[in-house]
Amino acid sequence: MKPEHIPNIISVLRLLLIPPAVWYLFNGQAATSLLIFIIAGASDGIDGLLARRYGWITRLGSILDPLADKFMMASIYIALGWLGHLPVWLVATVLGRDVFIIAGALGYHFVFGRYDMEPHLLSKLNTVLQIALVVFVLLSLSLLPLPELFLQISIWVVMCSTVLSGMTYFTIWYGRARERRQYDR
Repeated sequence: MKPEHIPNIISVLRLLLIPPAVWYLFNGQAATSLLIFIIAGASDGIDGLLARRYGWITRLGSILDPLADKFMMASIYIALGWLGHLPVWLVATVLGRDVFIIAGALGYHFVFGRYDMEPHLLSKLNTVLQIALVVFVLLSLSLLPLPELFLQISIWVVMCSTVLSGMTYFTIWYGRARERRQYDR
C-alpha cells in the first residue's frame, strides 16, 4: 500500500460505516448511530486534510470521497424519514436536490464535455445545515432531547437552504450552457 492511497482507504471505510449507522438507528440505538455519524464526519475531514496536505489527490478519490458523503447522508436521511423522525417531504427534497445535481452534471458532461464539480458557498452551507440537522435529531433521540420548536425550525432552515442551493446550481449550469452555446456558434 502506498501512502497516497490512505485517503481513498479512509473513504472506503466511511462507506463501510453506513450499514452499521443505519442498523443501529433502526434498532433504537440512536446514540451509537450518532457516534458512527460523527466518526464518519471526522474521517471525511482527515482524508481531505491528508489529500490536500500531501498532494495525495487522485481521480478515484475525487469520486469516492463525495460518494461516501452522499451515501452516508442519503442513508441517514432515508432512515430518519422512514422512522418518522424527519418529514418525508424534507427527505425527498434533500435526495431530489442531489439527484438534480448529478443529473445536471451528467447532462452538461454529455452535451458540452467534462464538468468539474465545484461546490459553491451556499452548497457548503447547505451541507453543514443538513449535517447539523442529523446531529440534532440523533442527539434528541438519544442523549439530549431538544425542544420540538428548535427541531422544526432546523427542518425548515434545511428545506430552504436545500431548495436555494439546487436553484443556484441550476443557474450556474444554465449560464455555463448558454455561454457554451453562444461560443460554439
